[in-house]
Amino acid sequence: MLSVEFLYAAAANAGMLKKAVFDSTEVMVDFRAPDEDVLSGLGVSRDYAIRYPLTWLPCLAAGNTLEISGQSYRVREITAIGDGSERRASLSKL
Repeated sequence: MLSVEFLYAAAANAGMLKKAVFDSTEVMVDFRAPDEDVLSGLGVSRDYAIRYPLTWLPCLAAGNTLEISGQSYRVREITAIGDGSERRASLSKL
């Protein structure tokens, strides 16, 4: 069975991930900023999030700040995915 770290490393080598910097540590993450209509189409909401292997950012917690592509984000919430070896962090753009 392939590890989640192996899959993320392969995705990083293929150019599918973005560099994130947290506490002077650089890691590659799956960064998402999808558009979502709100208020019956009168506005657009941005739900920023990253997915990453737990072992790459084990100390990341709600309230921390990280940088992705030169932009700062604050972590709102972190949830475990699957068996817990992968995490999803909801972000707020600063």
